[in-house]
Amino acid sequence: MAESLDSGLRRQLLQTDEEFRALSERHHELDTRLHQLAERSHLDDNEQVEESTLKKRKLQLKDRMEDILRRQVTAPRAASASSY
Repeated sequence: MAESLDSGLRRQLLQTDEEFRALSERHHELDTRLHQLAERSHLDDNEQVEESTLKKRKLQLKDRMEDILRRQVTAPRAASASSY
């Protein structure tokens, strides 16, 4: 159930949160490039550095997206708690 809630929240944020949408699009672009590199039989030194950099950047983007998700999940609770 939490997974479907998370999925629904992600869909909602993609439609309503410009930062989340931009992060998601960039994450997808990096993922596409990583798949292109993975299809190659051998990576030269520059490509290996690129692959490592892309993986790190992709993880940073995912972490930021998760922060936004967490903020959305905890915001309603914080608002209702302060009402009392």
